[in-house]
Amino acid sequence: MKILLVVYDNDSYISEFPIGLAYIASILLREGYEVDVFNQDIHHYPDEELTRRLDAEKYDVVGISVIAGYYQYRKLLKLSEAVNRSKNRPVYIIGGHGPSPEPEYFLKKTQADIAVIGEGEETVVELFQALAQKRGLAGILGIAYREGDTVTVNQRRPLIVDIDTIPLPAYHKFPMECYRLARYPHSSRSDFGISMLSGRGCTFLCNFCYRMDKGFRPRKVEPLIEEIKMLKKDFGITYIAFYDELLMSSVERTEELSEAFLKANLNIKWNCNGRLNYAEPELLKLMKKSGCVFINYGIEAMDDETLKVMKKGLTTKQIIKGIEATLAAGISPGFNIIFGNINEDRETLRKGVEFLLKYDDGAQLRTIRPVTPYPGSPLYYHAIKEGFMKNCEDFYENKHINSDLLAINFTKLSDDDFHMALMEANSTLVKNYYEKMTINILEQTKNLYVKKDATFRGFR
Repeated sequence: MKILLVVYDNDSYISEFPIGLAYIASILLREGYEVDVFNQDIHHYPDEELTRRLDAEKYDVVGISVIAGYYQYRKLLKLSEAVNRSKNRPVYIIGGHGPSPEPEYFLKKTQADIAVIGEGEETVVELFQALAQKRGLAGILGIAYREGDTVTVNQRRPLIVDIDTIPLPAYHKFPMECYRLARYPHSSRSDFGISMLSGRGCTFLCNFCYRMDKGFRPRKVEPLIEEIKMLKKDFGITYIAFYDELLMSSVERTEELSEAFLKANLNIKWNCNGRLNYAEPELLKLMKKSGCVFINYGIEAMDDETLKVMKKGLTTKQIIKGIEATLAAGISPGFNIIFGNINEDRETLRKGVEFLLKYDDGAQLRTIRPVTPYPGSPLYYHAIKEGFMKNCEDFYENKHINSDLLAINFTKLSDDDFHMALMEANSTLVKNYYEKMTINILEQTKNLYVKKDATFRGFR
């Protein structure tokens, strides 16, 4: 069987490595299938180019994976049109965070044949065997499939217990010379960076979060170290961005990884997603020593009542203590704050802005976005129960039209007042960020001409 995997164009100047699709490619190659990759993301091909490719070459299967964003949803619809127009239309499979919670809707909307629900590595083995042997799909766990206007949703597949049994992503099938140009906080101009996973899942239950995985499953340290060494050797990687939902799943796990990086003398920069519950001074010093330069924290709100509503498992006292400890260790913290959860008001937004102004070190431009009840999240089902929206179609077609605009209003503010409050908050944050940048470049200018700083490399 010949398979085409599509990496959609996210309209980015530099694209992130599509790690999920690379894992699927690796599985399919291991099983003996021929796999090609359509890199729309790198080349910015028009959607019509996918139709042309499918017309020019005979593929048995085409696969596209998307997350649950408004842009990605509409992109999937356009790519689906391109697939369905092709003269030699192959079996069309969709997957990823987007279709997984509501596969029936996505199959009907895209006219795809099959949706892979959740983790796909074990599912695709069984699925592609059935396709190759032209068998029925009724007994295959972890898929939904369409027969005309009828969609059947099979039972979901249990999670992969030992994720170290999954082969490494098929790096050689992707243009790594492009993906390694990704820029992360504190990347130097000569750094080559790539994203990778040290584990899957999260142990927390935030009400706005759609999680494909229950619980946390770490990779073993030894194969993780070997993968990093390979990335350094084969692709010159100097910076690892861990895209785990939560690398800092515990103090013990984070210590284990940091100590292993030091023992292996990896000499890399790295960043991760973290929890302020675990941001202890000694741990942060160890992380810094092992190469950690940035920890992306999900703060979400600076109001204890709102944090309880979110089921965040965090207090404002813990947040402040953890951020101060992170800064003291010489690591930049990432500040993620959202606004508009149940019963929030202008006061909770004000607290968030004041916090960002006080502690932001200028490593990233941080703005505040409205909370979005993505399908699969507890907040999504709450919105349907309360009559704020009807269903998945209402969410994607009418409510979620942009990540910076209100999808569902859970507050007591009017929609207009809500947007005005966000405009004022983000105007303050944007102005603060660029004022810091201006101060920094003016200081460099002073050092250049007053102190004759010969290390200056130009205004760029």
